[in-house]
Amino acid sequence: MKFFKLAKTFRNDEDGAVTVDWVVLTAAIVGLGIAVLTSVRGATKTVTDSVASELNGTKVVTTF
Repeated sequence: MKFFKLAKTFRNDEDGAVTVDWVVLTAAIVGLGIAVLTSVRGATKTVTDSVASELNGTKVVTTF
């Protein structure tokens, strides 16, 4: 009888299930962030190169 009571308590305990849910959600958010960074990286590199080429051709004059 003690085994059945222990099994019933184990079945009704949901603390581990909540932890698994949070781990899965966190992994999904991290994966989504990596996917976004991967897709945006190419366009960011293009814009950065354009800005760098414009800045290389300019001369800064300071007057004090």
